[in-house]
Amino acid sequence: MTAQSLPGAFAMVDIPGPVLDAETAAHLKKYGVRSVCLFGKNIESVAQLRRLCADLREVLGEDALIALDHEGGAILRPDFWPFAPSAMDLGAADDAALTQDVSAALGCQLRSVGINWNFAPVLDVNVSPANPVIGERAYGADPATVTRHGRAALAGLAAAGVAACVKHFPGHGDTRVDSHLALPRVDKSRAELEATEFAPFRDLLPQTPAVMTAHIVYPALDDVHPATLSRRILTGLLRQEWGFDGVTVTDSMGMKAIDDHYGRGEAGVLALEAGADLVMALGRREAQEATLEAVGAALGGRLNRQEMEASLERLHALAQKYPARADTALHPQDDADLLRHAWAQGLTAYRNPVPPEPGSRITLIAHRQPVRETVSEAGADAETLARELGQVYDVNLIPFETPDEIDWPVARAAGNPVILATTARHRHPALIGVQPDLHIALYNPYAVLDVDAPALLAYGFRPEARAAVLNWLKGETGAGGILPFAAS
Repeated sequence: MTAQSLPGAFAMVDIPGPVLDAETAAHLKKYGVRSVCLFGKNIESVAQLRRLCADLREVLGEDALIALDHEGGAILRPDFWPFAPSAMDLGAADDAALTQDVSAALGCQLRSVGINWNFAPVLDVNVSPANPVIGERAYGADPATVTRHGRAALAGLAAAGVAACVKHFPGHGDTRVDSHLALPRVDKSRAELEATEFAPFRDLLPQTPAVMTAHIVYPALDDVHPATLSRRILTGLLRQEWGFDGVTVTDSMGMKAIDDHYGRGEAGVLALEAGADLVMALGRREAQEATLEAVGAALGGRLNRQEMEASLERLHALAQKYPARADTALHPQDDADLLRHAWAQGLTAYRNPVPPEPGSRITLIAHRQPVRETVSEAGADAETLARELGQVYDVNLIPFETPDEIDWPVARAAGNPVILATTARHRHPALIGVQPDLHIALYNPYAVLDVDAPALLAYGFRPEARAAVLNWLKGETGAGGILPFAAS
């Protein structure tokens, strides 16, 4: 191994807060860490984030990789930039040029502060309406749609000078278990995987700088190991059969799909043995150290020297092609109109919804205070929705904590049109068969399959999405999006 092959060269970590404190800097230097993933806890303002990235780059060195999950929709950490739409909103709009422009805008936001790696686009084909973790993060349920928009997203990020990372290889779209919480399985034949899950990943490899692995068991490929730890998948399929020569990074090894079954240190080494270049060793300091110490020990003999050298070369090439330098000439606010337009283009009518007459009295039923869940941010709260709809209607608000407490006879007693706004990440069985006059789906689009009513789908809850809904309610705009999944 080279002198640069400290264990941290093969691990990505997170840091505790919005500044790089001396203790954390010493930790990164001790192990030779070159890659950091940022989260909401690290982000306060543009100036603060730019300073943090500069401080990180000084410690991580010229091969610094500073990453963020910056997908759009619910997966956006900073709240000071215009919000980009979710992938499924773009799939509904089905305008590849628009998808490319939106991805370039996302890249511009990151590059303006010095973040050089975006963990996007999502290439999962969301064929399961019950999927608890992908949903509107996917472009749709059709491999061709996902491939078309994935190609556009890759082009947009490349044009902005930010490295993309497609995920979650080889496909997280047909799971009913969230790998943050348990270890999913996809029991499909190789032929079925080829036709659906594999298609976007395989077809877009020539434009793909990096691939993120899925913590999922695919028995048709490897009946023992999840993809993240499977040499058959990461080396046999991805490298040898498909010829991928970019970077392979694991999803977070702190997710229960891995941590509960293997433990941090051993899992990190297994991932590198399988063919990953970089292990995402996120979490508390002792968990990071468990991975770093185990990798350091394995570099002494267990890990293949030639393969580790190849990993270093791939990581070096990625960092050199996409340097982590802030471009202060970029102005993300300039893309506000583009992103508002993109949200509006995806707005989709389901079962011919008709808005109540502006100025009339309506009853609004909405979640009092949605909460943040694992990877996704919290949806809009009931008071905010009531205040905004108050620009169009005289609103009687009925907030709920959980949908099973909604008293539908009481809601209907006044005789007003009843609007149900769903703003939760997950579908809820208590909403199956309920019959408001209008359903506004502001988060999980598959909720329209449960609620027995005409619906307007916004594929997200961000202010730009809500503004598009208001314009539709006022009769100022239409809803020309095409539902990107089967309605039955």
